[in-house]
Amino acid sequence: MDLEKVLLAFAAALAIGLPAFATAWAQSKIGAAGSGALAEKPELTGTIIIMLAIPETMVILGFVVATMILFTVK
Repeated sequence: MDLEKVLLAFAAALAIGLPAFATAWAQSKIGAAGSGALAEKPELTGTIIIMLAIPETMVILGFVVATMILFTVK
């Protein structure tokens, strides 16, 4: 019983941790490219902000999956 709880907690941690790492990597690349683009065309500000916000959905979905792992298993 205890090993099952440990494995569930580890699975939930992976469900949040891996998308968070991928989001950080993606946002670093988008931010670097976005700052260069904004230096040349300041009117792209809204587009860059949206492009930075899109990868955050991975973390939100990871949180949903982690919640499902932790609370739907009996």
